[in-house]
Amino acid sequence: MSANSLFLVSLVIDSYDRAKAFYCDSLGFDCVEDTAMPDGKRWLVVRPRGGEGASLLLAEA
Repeated sequence: MSANSLFLVSLVIDSYDRAKAFYCDSLGFDCVEDTAMPDGKRWLVVRPRGGEGASLLLAEA
């Protein structure tokens, strides 16, 4: 593994549920974590199946 790698990239989305359905159901990504936060936000992380490359943190604006 290179020392110059990305592991988590934030992506602003309009809906957690729609984004999760798109990435996981349509594109076949794995849901790594989906944890409710106290302020109504979620820590939602997906990544391409197989685990290679960066993960996406899906964050509502």
